[in-house]
Amino acid sequence: MLIYPAVDILGGKCVRLFQGRFETVKVYSGDPAEMAKRWEDEGAQFLHVVDLNGAASGKPQNLPAIEKIIKSVGIPIQVGGGIRDIKTVEKILDLGVRRAVLGTAVINAPEFVAEACLKFGPKIVAAIDARSGKVAISGWRESTEYDAWEVARELKMLGISRLIYTDILSDGTQRGINFDAVRDMVQTIDISLIVSGGVSSLEDIINLKRLEPLGVEGVIVGTALYEGTFSLKEAMAAAGCATGR
Repeated sequence: MLIYPAVDILGGKCVRLFQGRFETVKVYSGDPAEMAKRWEDEGAQFLHVVDLNGAASGKPQNLPAIEKIIKSVGIPIQVGGGIRDIKTVEKILDLGVRRAVLGTAVINAPEFVAEACLKFGPKIVAAIDARSGKVAISGWRESTEYDAWEVARELKMLGISRLIYTDILSDGTQRGINFDAVRDMVQTIDISLIVSGGVSSLEDIINLKRLEPLGVEGVIVGTALYEGTFSLKEAMAAAGCATGR
């Protein structure tokens, strides 16, 4: 199971939010590329990068920072935030991004999701961000009445083979993973799942590792790493993946 250190970008800076609320922003670095390099040096095999401004506005806003990350590290990255049409997918992938993460579009533009899957295959990842089981979009600011598991099933039909599932109420809180929601999701759909939101201890990672046979292939870790709750090396050991460093 892979550990994906999170690099969230807001206004060109590396930040973390509490439950996705922009008013709770905490800046950890003025240079996201510097932080990305730190995680690579500590053994990361893949990075999860989010353009928070892009997620809110509907169009990527931090491409220079993302491009700098790509030039600074030798490991693959996946990027989300404001990717809502084919031209933007192409622009993101042309930068050297390994995977483009689609969020709001999974609700508002399913035909685009299908087109992206047809054209780019496994380079397209869908993100389902859920609050109390219901999908939220537009940087988590807009709630919908769509059940997360129903959306996941529809995404598989559109061609999605990898899904990022975030429990919004857990994200950035270090209160622990919502294991019931993760278990329900991974048992409902036959899609590789990356879990995000609420990792508070190495035990959370160990427990997620137990769901690997069901399809949990990775976990995104943010605040716990930035606050020093545990090290990336410890997280990777708990996940059963060697750093190779």
